[in-house]
Amino acid sequence: MTMKENTCKKCGNQEFTEATDYMPVKPSKLSLKSANKIFTFCLKCGEVASIRIEDVSIFKK
Repeated sequence: MTMKENTCKKCGNQEFTEATDYMPVKPSKLSLKSANKIFTFCLKCGEVASIRIEDVSIFKK
């Protein structure tokens, strides 16, 4: 998915995409629930514009 809503602070490019990391985040080491990290980054230089957690509800008590 390509996005054109940002301008890269490093190179000025306007094409971004999203990807996920292979390692999800967990509320604790023993937790069975986890959520993906979503990275939004520049397609030209790779500069990361944002990192967000896909499902924050697992952190709410």
